Amino acid sequence: MKNYLEIIFKDVITRLNIPDDVPLIFDTPKSEAHGDLATNLPLLLTKKLKRNPMEIGTEICNALSYDKEIIEKVELVKPGFVNIFFTAPYITGIIQDIHRENERFGTSSKYSGKTANVEFVSANPTGPLTVGHGRNAVCGDTIANMLEWVGYDVTREYYFNNAGRQMRVLGDSVRLRYLELCGEAVMFPEDYYQGEYIREIAARLEEKHGDDLMNEPAEGKFKDAAESEIFELIKVSLERLGIKHKIFYNENTLYTDGRIDGLLNKFKEMGVSYEKDGAVWFRFSEAGNEQDKVIVKSTGEPTYRLPDIAYHVTKFERNYDLIVDLFGSDHAATYPDVLAALRILGYDVSKVKVLIHQFVTIMQGNEVIKMSTRKANYITLDELIDEAGSDVVRFFFNMLNLGTHMNFDLELAKKHSDENPVFYLQYAHARICSIIRTASEAGLSSSLDNIHLLILPDEQRLIKILHRFPEEMLTAADTLEPGRIASYLKELAAAFHRFYVAIRIIGSEKETAEARLAMAEAVKTVIKNGLGVLGVSAPERM
Repeated sequence: MKNYLEIIFKDVITRLNIPDDVPLIFDTPKSEAHGDLATNLPLLLTKKLKRNPMEIGTEICNALSYDKEIIEKVELVKPGFVNIFFTAPYITGIIQDIHRENERFGTSSKYSGKTANVEFVSANPTGPLTVGHGRNAVCGDTIANMLEWVGYDVTREYYFNNAGRQMRVLGDSVRLRYLELCGEAVMFPEDYYQGEYIREIAARLEEKHGDDLMNEPAEGKFKDAAESEIFELIKVSLERLGIKHKIFYNENTLYTDGRIDGLLNKFKEMGVSYEKDGAVWFRFSEAGNEQDKVIVKSTGEPTYRLPDIAYHVTKFERNYDLIVDLFGSDHAATYPDVLAALRILGYDVSKVKVLIHQFVTIMQGNEVIKMSTRKANYITLDELIDEAGSDVVRFFFNMLNLGTHMNFDLELAKKHSDENPVFYLQYAHARICSIIRTASEAGLSSSLDNIHLLILPDEQRLIKILHRFPEEMLTAADTLEPGRIASYLKELAAAFHRFYVAIRIIGSEKETAEARLAMAEAVKTVIKNGLGVLGVSAPERM
């Protein structure tokens, strides 16, 4: 719908010599009496043209040339809105498109030939994934799905660090638990990893090696065993949600291949770094940031900003058209420095889209659940999946805007009722499958021959929502907002349930029943396609 309107309105703008730097936006009116779509273009042009918006609107409407098989009428209303009404045959025609394109309906070739890198999760292998990692994982994978849906060739990437203090502490934690099992009395520091998973790794080492490792350093077999086991656990957790990364990028390679040293030398040559108090500082202030920051400590150890900059240089060197970084809110203060450095290095940072998601709180009704029952001193992603199921976890994490703090209600997640949005959506799909089976038993099948009979308000309302699916998917991909898809699907399911309660399919006149079955099948296809992008199943029976 919107694509066609953009074409005909831009034609008018050109012919009337109207400034084309005003945004051309079409929205769905709250009231059906105001049309199927509307634009406030005359209001936006008032200041530019210094004219009355109704005069501008009249001129636009009079000059508008459109296909009368698509648009029934265009009306101008005060204070300066142009309302567009589409013809019923055009509205119902979308059902034919859906049946023809089926599982491809809603896809776009807009970004065909373009490449995208989506980095998400990127948790160091120091313990089981948290629910916060889970939100990152689900939203990152869904964003990758959305980008593929509109034509991008997407690389899913996981960046991790198996060196540094965290990993040293991990190795030490396992070593101390191992020594305990060997009968040694140990002092276990409070800031070491306390989870039961550390004891389990130590127990497997003791079972395999006995007490032969008592003199082994922490950064040897202990760290290696912990890293290997934890990484496998992380991959299994992600696979439970249908998530697989193509690339696992190890931060340590930035040091071994000389990238860190090379970058430091380049900064020095460019005059954008300097030494002070034994440390190396970067002139972030010259890039518009608040102050300069240390990139190499006086101890010689780089701060996290330096490898992050070097890592992003590799992404530019791999020539991606779009680079998406999904971080937790703890990164909100640091990524501007990375972008500033990349800008100074001459890279086009408009290609980089940084998304920050807020924390997750697990609720049981009104009660906050803080502690894990088994593995760690926090609730693990696996425990959440065990409790709620992968479909619910994926949909709930995709439901809200990334910038919104999330209360994940376990009580709601486990309900098999309309209150649970996942159940509500999946039930709509299963209900349509049941209708199709019942119709088949009665000798009825869908037909596109009589879809022009679908003129009742509930039918037209439902079909108009179907019309929006391709645009909703493209907008969600352009804005990197999975929540748009979840909201759209809930709206579609609600409209179908209302239709089903109000109007009979089986039992109506044969031609009408066949047309309504075709419409129901179209709804089923769109629900399945949308849920597929969110990574949620569409069961045929419930």
